[in-house]
Amino acid sequence: MLKYRSPEELHVNLVNWISKQFSAIGVTKAVLGISGGIDSALLSVLLSEVLSPENVIGVIMPCHSLSLDEQLALELADKFRFQVKKVDLTQTYNTLISSINATDNISSSLALANIKPRLRMTTLYVIAQENNALVCGASNKDELMYGYFTKHGDSGVDILPLSDLLKGEVYSLSKYLGVIDKIIDRPPTAGLWDGQTDEEEMGISYNELDSFLLGLEIHDDIKRAKIEKAITLSVHKRRYPLMP
Repeated sequence: MLKYRSPEELHVNLVNWISKQFSAIGVTKAVLGISGGIDSALLSVLLSEVLSPENVIGVIMPCHSLSLDEQLALELADKFRFQVKKVDLTQTYNTLISSINATDNISSSLALANIKPRLRMTTLYVIAQENNALVCGASNKDELMYGYFTKHGDSGVDILPLSDLLKGEVYSLSKYLGVIDKIIDRPPTAGLWDGQTDEEEMGISYNELDSFLLGLEIHDDIKRAKIEKAITLSVHKRRYPLMP
């Protein structure tokens, strides 16, 4: 069984850390995308506790998305009382794709899918600047180390409070803080296309990633090599642009 830090310990440390960062910067408001997934749900709850719900703006940004995404996000906001805004990016996405394909027909489905988080990043920064708020990202340690995030998309934020949490710790802390069960029980997905799930796309389970990052032995040589390769290939995503 994996040895995670206790949710009580994680809660205290994260609340203190978030409070310290916002105080140091002198900002009292936060903006984040809420997707109906567990990571953004946990982050919105923590931010609401530290800053108070009226200072947290959760932005729902559908873009050829499932209706369940919005439904779960609204249920969460209703329970924890933080603000919600909705910006439908579907038409913006369609227009951009049409414009790009008019000069350069894009065949990569991943290249097209990655436009969505980059549009969301732009949207969050507009709302944050208007409200003098920090843009908060919900990526966890597994995603950041494996490179399972979009460069200048969901990584384009001011602060990443969950960046030291393994996925198992995200689950335990979410349960501890009362995130709704329908979100906790939902298979993790970035919502990039219909039926997409994180683990299927990565080809690795979060449990296996947690084990690797905890320094435990991965008995499947192919999967261990896959994780090591992904970490190496995604180094550029965790660094500033190269500069002379």
